[in-house]
Amino acid sequence: MFETLKPSPPDKIIELLEMFRADPRTEKLDLGVGVYKDANGKTPVMRAVKAAEKRLLDTQDSKSYVGILGDLEFVKLLGELALGSSVPADRIAGAQTPGGTGAIRQILELIKRSNPAATVWYSDPTWPNHPAMLAHLGIPSRTYRYFDAATGGVDFAAMMADLVAMKPGDVLLLHGCCHNPTGANLTLEQWAEVTDFVVKAGVVPFIDLAYQGFGDGLEADAAGVRHMAAAVPEMLLAVSCSKNFGLYRDRVGAAIAISETAEKSAITKANLASLSRLNFSFPPDHGAKVVALILSDPALKADWQAELESMRAGMLELRKGLANELRRATNSDRFDFVGTHRGMFSRLGLSPEQVVKLREDFGIYAVGDSRINIAGLPAQGLGKLAAAIASVES
Repeated sequence: MFETLKPSPPDKIIELLEMFRADPRTEKLDLGVGVYKDANGKTPVMRAVKAAEKRLLDTQDSKSYVGILGDLEFVKLLGELALGSSVPADRIAGAQTPGGTGAIRQILELIKRSNPAATVWYSDPTWPNHPAMLAHLGIPSRTYRYFDAATGGVDFAAMMADLVAMKPGDVLLLHGCCHNPTGANLTLEQWAEVTDFVVKAGVVPFIDLAYQGFGDGLEADAAGVRHMAAAVPEMLLAVSCSKNFGLYRDRVGAAIAISETAEKSAITKANLASLSRLNFSFPPDHGAKVVALILSDPALKADWQAELESMRAGMLELRKGLANELRRATNSDRFDFVGTHRGMFSRLGLSPEQVVKLREDFGIYAVGDSRINIAGLPAQGLGKLAAAIASVES
């Protein structure tokens, strides 16, 4: 049987990580892998997570299965974090999933089950796993223009011009905040315009919300999503706790669907349960229970919010610092967009050849499209990094 298998193309980011690990140079810098890092280059366990885990260890009295939809209190609290009070609770159905990736997969399968003819439209560029999963599931897909490489911002006019070709029932995949890989986000006014389009065109929005709290703050990062949720009859939402709770390896996420009525929501909920049973039966409990404990306890939630805000502010300072150093190193303002982007990533606009030169000459590892992880920047080495970028860019 296995002799018929063909080699799978390597994941470029995993391949980059392996190259970094094999590099013998002591002065090397990993800006590729998308995990948050503190000033010491470590991915810490958040204080509130530690406290909640201790409480869980002391009080949990069973390791029996959770429900087929997972911890419904977790799903409810995470949905409120993302949606606020924008949608009546009886129109919301949700399922706990193994990470945000698991949520996206469940939602894509729900789309395929409910409307096999639907085309999913995603931004060019987007997170590489979006098109990969769409292709694997055989779901029709198309791209819309999004990023203006010349300005480092959103090419909103081009985006809206492309979306005109969407048909009723098609699905519009949007990044809720902190666009990956570009770091360029829609403004609230643009969210409103996209919402008007979605309603008039009869298309279904699908929001990938992986970085809430990493951009402009928990509330601001969800403002566009909430505006849209309040206006549309249906919406799909994949939520991840990997970044804002630091629970990468625990795989914590939720697939949430907003239906037009409570009756339709009950049917959607049953289908989410069916998909969970087919794909993994019961989701893992530990990380979701930790998040539920944090969000339901005022003291833990306040400490989590404070640490998350500190992380966000630190990344913003690194952005501004790198933008200033690049201005000095290049004697131009062409990299100022780095300071205006939000979230963990920015795309520098370097060519693949320049990215290779950064790696070979300076030991600086970035993804081939020149996406860098802002959280991986060295606070004390921004000038040196800017000089290296200027060297390969000139």
